[in-house]
Amino acid sequence: MTEVVDRPAGKGQRPAAAKPAPGPSRAQPAVDVEALGRQLLGKWADVRLQARELAARPELHKIEGLTHTEHRKRVFGQLRYLVENEAVHRAFPAALGGSDDHGGNIAGFEELVVADPSLQIKAGVQWGLFGSAVMHLGTAEHHATWLPGIMNLDIPGCFAMTETGHGSDVASIATTATYDPSTEEFVVHTPFRAAWKDYIGNAATDGLGAVVFAQLVTRGVNHGVHAFYVDLRNPETREFLPGIGGEDDGIKGGLNGIDNGRLHFTNVRIPRTNLLNRYGDVAPDGTYSSPIASPGRRFFTMLGTLVQGRVSLDGAAVAASKVALKAAIGYATERRQFNASSHTDEEVLLDYQRHQRRLFTRLATTYAAGFAHEQLLEKFDDVFSGAHDTDEDRQDLETLAAALKALSTWHALDTLQECREACGGAGFLIENRFASLRADLDVYATFEGDNTVLLQLVAKRLLADYAKEFRNVDFGVLARYVVGQATGAAIHRTGLRQVAQFMADTGSVQRAAIALRDEEGQRALLTDRVQTMVAEAAGSLRGSNRLSQEKGAALFNRHQNELIDAAQAHAELLQWEAFTDALREMEDPGTKLVLTWLRDLFGLSLIEKNLSWYLMNGRLSMQRGRTVGEYINRLLVKIRPHALDLVEAFGYGDDHVRAAVATGAEKERQDEARAYFRSQRASGQAPVDEKVQLARTAAAKRN
Repeated sequence: MTEVVDRPAGKGQRPAAAKPAPGPSRAQPAVDVEALGRQLLGKWADVRLQARELAARPELHKIEGLTHTEHRKRVFGQLRYLVENEAVHRAFPAALGGSDDHGGNIAGFEELVVADPSLQIKAGVQWGLFGSAVMHLGTAEHHATWLPGIMNLDIPGCFAMTETGHGSDVASIATTATYDPSTEEFVVHTPFRAAWKDYIGNAATDGLGAVVFAQLVTRGVNHGVHAFYVDLRNPETREFLPGIGGEDDGIKGGLNGIDNGRLHFTNVRIPRTNLLNRYGDVAPDGTYSSPIASPGRRFFTMLGTLVQGRVSLDGAAVAASKVALKAAIGYATERRQFNASSHTDEEVLLDYQRHQRRLFTRLATTYAAGFAHEQLLEKFDDVFSGAHDTDEDRQDLETLAAALKALSTWHALDTLQECREACGGAGFLIENRFASLRADLDVYATFEGDNTVLLQLVAKRLLADYAKEFRNVDFGVLARYVVGQATGAAIHRTGLRQVAQFMADTGSVQRAAIALRDEEGQRALLTDRVQTMVAEAAGSLRGSNRLSQEKGAALFNRHQNELIDAAQAHAELLQWEAFTDALREMEDPGTKLVLTWLRDLFGLSLIEKNLSWYLMNGRLSMQRGRTVGEYINRLLVKIRPHALDLVEAFGYGDDHVRAAVATGAEKERQDEARAYFRSQRASGQAPVDEKVQLARTAAAKRN
């Protein structure tokens, strides 16, 4: 068994478990924690470190037990603290005091989640949504008028898009902005209760202004959803202006430091120039114009400029997962339960295979999600800096953000829950943050795009790309493709591929495991699943564009589940590829070997999760299928000695984790208990265990 021993601990470090002695013929690899930590910080390392220094300050920490009113006041005050410390203006124009650093802005912003998720999201509402909408959808005049006040918090504001009756379906929102040429004003109106803006951050108490999304109507024509700047409250009295009303959403399941609320408008008149008109404008006489002729493309372009919300949630979810795993894995190296292999010492939790399974698989996924997020962040910066800003680049960014945000936010919720359970009753205490963080991150799965809806967006992009490959091919090429598909299906369904695998393995479990742990083998299995699922869905939907709208929708609905599964498989493949790309950048051989084991654990866990698909579709033989779990278990043993180094490399210290179970107190308790019982045994005064006494009596009778 692995014994817990002390090692020198720097700031943010804790005693670690000793590593098992190496075998006679192979030395244990070691992780270069410092080098790995630098790599995990990514391109904007300096910004992340600055943000983490800020997030470690008690002034920004969440205080548990506050009422929601008290929490709101504290978080609003923390926004001013961020302004004073120049922590939130990186993305804004240099001419207004920003630094035009879009990637660095997100990298720093997402680190606030470790201080208080309410602070991160309220800052996101103010500067990432409200401010960004003015910046990206408005023009220079709008920037000069409103951005200085937004940046310094003189104008707290709202991003009023979602309606009670329409969440993810933004195109169908019912609020209207009808142009009146006689006064050169727009009339903003919510025609019925379901059209109220809902769940809007800053709406309940703090918001003085809002970017309101509404259907633009001029000269009797609806030109679709556009954004309008609307003043909400009198800055002196904080009362709603005439025609504007609202309600407080009240206490929520989490994020209670944010004053979410509802807004409604009754024929509220705003100047024509309050239309944020970068992509669509209305002349004084009511004539509409746009640089983008297609209404659909215009709509998605406007929404695409606001993709940074999804990018930042992806990164924040990864950060929360890292904090949870650092606490839970550290605790598991100290907490002891049950005498499994010794009559005197209890086992360390992390030496149990099941405990390794529940934490190491999530550790592997967190690494994969982190590497994928860094690629997403670089893509985001390329687009918004203008370095690579074509229509295709923006579509790629939208698809990547949708795919990764869905997976990482679900993963964070799963990881927080598993870490909570892995720490037993202690994990349920608020002082250990698992329950609090999970409550706060719960809504991450449905805001900035419901995860299921986002994966449907990804699926449609996959179908479009698939169709594009065959849009202009001649009959001969298409025929050869169909023959190839038929041949592949015949091999898979008749079991010929399974036979080939079995012959290659020659019945050897070891050879089967080697094939699965091979990088190209994993890539082939993960890629093939995505390609096959997309091809099958495309085949099922072939000709749907020739059906009536009703029949076409019904056909799509019959295959919706398969499409979303394909999108998730695609997103998982992106994470695996990002992990593999990161391995190529690692120079230290020991670190690279350990991270390769972790990558293999991630890849094989995906294969194990979908093993039924691989078996049913003939992609794996039963022989190979049986080895997946066995090889995963072998990887767990290899990773075990490096678990603390892997979470130490995340770079979060005690002031970030702030969990009682992560302080080393459990080790002190366990050491005290073991010393007590050792002393008892040495004294000869320890009471005799009843079982031992019965055994001695039985032996005496036999003799």
